[in-house]
Amino acid sequence: MPERLYPTPRFLPLLAVIALILSVAACSVFPDRYPLKGDNDPHNGVARVHRMPIHGIDVSHWQGDIDWYQVSRAGTRFAFIKATEGGLHLDRKFRENWEGARRAGIPRGAYHFVFWCRDAAEQAAWFIENVPRERDALPPVLDVEWNNHSRKCTRHVPRDEALRKIRTMLSMMEAHYGQMPIIYTDINFHRDVLEGEHFDNPFWLRSVAAEPHERYRNRRFTFWQWTQTGTVPGIRGEVDRNVFYGSESEWSEFLSTQCDPRDLDRLYRRGVCRVK
Repeated sequence: MPERLYPTPRFLPLLAVIALILSVAACSVFPDRYPLKGDNDPHNGVARVHRMPIHGIDVSHWQGDIDWYQVSRAGTRFAFIKATEGGLHLDRKFRENWEGARRAGIPRGAYHFVFWCRDAAEQAAWFIENVPRERDALPPVLDVEWNNHSRKCTRHVPRDEALRKIRTMLSMMEAHYGQMPIIYTDINFHRDVLEGEHFDNPFWLRSVAAEPHERYRNRRFTFWQWTQTGTVPGIRGEVDRNVFYGSESEWSEFLSTQCDPRDLDRLYRRGVCRVK
């Protein structure tokens, strides 16, 4: 049996220093870029998100009064704000949140929650009536998911009907705002309606227990909603946290063009991307 070599006492302090250096180096390779933010129910399946650089939130009246300056100081890079629902409902905090995010310097976009029992054109017109067309705004968002928790509209429409409604609303929003709308969806609705369908639009995907590619077949994300139990200074209680897919330079390009940088060459011809 070969002789075992053990560290002598005079080498122990040196080994401790080396171990500390390696530990610090490991932390610097994979830092949590926004340590002021948190998650009350973290999931190992989305751990990689903490190494991604561009984080944001989405909010509605459920978050109550928001201190947007604290939200900004915490490193929040974007916010999606609920504006409308169906054909008659305006979120009671929309205008306050819209202006609060703007004053704090946070890029923000508005979203519409679709009701499947309402006419598509009426819904798009309601959103357009209530959401201003502003050059510094992010593209509008169409939130498509089943209305299972609604008190007024729990209808599951046939797939073909849902797709017609979606395309009508996207077309009207694009024509009015001159921007390619973002499609927000969840795993169930995507599986039932959107899977296999082609859209030029960027996708904002919800996946809180695994990375999107593990839950969505052949669907690339521009934004990823990775938790609904997030915590952010300036917001009492929990808030949805989100991340942009790319790097700092890709985020700058998205802000300047209003299009996913991976699609610029193709979408410039449609006139929905700003010229850099």
